[in-house]
Amino acid sequence: MGRVRAAGAKLPMAGNNAGRPPPHHRPPHGHTAAVPSRQTHTAPGSPVTATTLLSDLTARAKAKAHTRTDTCPCGATTLADRPDATVVRHADTVAKAHAPDTPLTDLTPRLTTATHLPGILLPPLGPTPVDLHGRLVTFWPYGTPVDPDTPDAAPWEPAATLLARLHRTPVPTDLPPMRGPAKATRAITRLRATARTHPATPPVLQAWATLPAWARAETPMPDTTTLCHGDLHLGQLVRHPAPDGPWLLIDVDDLGTGVPAWDLARPAAWYACGLLPPGEWTRFLTAYRAAGGPAVPADGDPWPVLDVPARALTVQTAARAIAKAVAQDRPLDEVEVSMIDACARMASLPPELAPGFAK
Repeated sequence: MGRVRAAGAKLPMAGNNAGRPPPHHRPPHGHTAAVPSRQTHTAPGSPVTATTLLSDLTARAKAKAHTRTDTCPCGATTLADRPDATVVRHADTVAKAHAPDTPLTDLTPRLTTATHLPGILLPPLGPTPVDLHGRLVTFWPYGTPVDPDTPDAAPWEPAATLLARLHRTPVPTDLPPMRGPAKATRAITRLRATARTHPATPPVLQAWATLPAWARAETPMPDTTTLCHGDLHLGQLVRHPAPDGPWLLIDVDDLGTGVPAWDLARPAAWYACGLLPPGEWTRFLTAYRAAGGPAVPADGDPWPVLDVPARALTVQTAARAIAKAVAQDRPLDEVEVSMIDACARMASLPPELAPGFAK
């Protein structure tokens, strides 16, 4: 299989003993999706986000940066401006306005956890968010992100090791559940609201219906004792101190307790759908196991554990793709079609369930 790669920041990840994905995930024989190069997707925010929030957030980032250094090479950069997050950088300081519906009671313990795990998670510059136009804002040191233009240098092993260490960390008592299943449910809700009549929607909804209730956020997750990132991809790693410090995980918005296999689900889904080279999946999974990661067995077939989360992330990705295509009035691209085709195959076969996981 030639080198193919997911578009955007969602760069998936693991071989010997990596296991072969179940047949419902596998693309037809000989099929390899052509994946476009990495793109940056920024959805415009509301008028407030595009004007007042963005300018005021930039000013806050500048002020915070100037408290950290006497020789600031002034210059601001907008890193993201989406309805769910606005992020700006000023020199070595990053300011993030979180989603409008972010509860302070959820974000605060997530920030506290990051503060207490400096060798795994990038620590915030302060433990308490501030309010800006009704949005919770946090400040962070700048770290050097993964370079999407040098895929051979992708830090699969450091990502896997960090994840294994995170999963082995005792969970703080006040940490909320990780948000993976809730975000998948949100994607399905948007699909139903905006693209119910699209011809690609039925197989996605049918695949969704085969998932156990916990994966659809209808019941609690079967694991409430493991610390999870909730949205792992290579866009969630930076080197700090920049530019050559150790790799650290970023973005605590989805951090919480849950099923650790969910953190392996996106790379597993891309690998299973033929969009991630087997060698890179092998590197990731092997490093995760070598670091004592508890999400999968230490050897043997990992798919009884990975199957449900990988299905859920496949459905989530497909649902988002259809909704975006409808909003942009464009046809689905080849990568998006491959995810929807996987949903069609999944709908015809029940998921594998690891022992102890409820249907």
